[in-house]
Amino acid sequence: MKKLIKNNSEFEFIVTLINESRNRAYQKVNEELVLLYFKVGKIVSEKVTEGSWGDGTVNELAAFIEKKIPELSSFNRRGLYRMKQFYEIYSKSSECFTLWLQTKFPKVSPMATPSPETENELNEIVSPVATQFQNIENLHDYFILAESYNFISDNLYPDKEYINND
Repeated sequence: MKKLIKNNSEFEFIVTLINESRNRAYQKVNEELVLLYFKVGKIVSEKVTEGSWGDGTVNELAAFIEKKIPELSSFNRRGLYRMKQFYEIYSKSSECFTLWLQTKFPKVSPMATPSPETENELNEIVSPVATQFQNIENLHDYFILAESYNFISDNLYPDKEYINND
């Protein structure tokens, strides 16, 4: 029986596929966690702002979550208040979101318009923001995820340059 020896580059390619898939899965999980923290922060913020919840209620919520799901460590009192702060900084009514919108998406005509033709470039249609995002919720989710990615990249990898595809 002949033993077949495969090229290491073929094996490396498969390992690369596995690692890339694993990294995409981690990214999706992180995206879901960021959105969860934002949604929980919204609830806590609204309840505290309207006065129906106080510090004691937030403590009760933390204890309740710990009892129901003991393996979660980020939903303690401190974590819940950080989620509240996260929501308040990045909510649709925040200055941060408004500035981001103005920077990323300058006002455009509601109709798609052709860009001016130049000798060396093809004429292309410039689509308005409204056609790129179905509603403000999707745009806002994109904002939260993009800013979280930038924050994580800046703080976890300060010495590395990363590609920002904005």
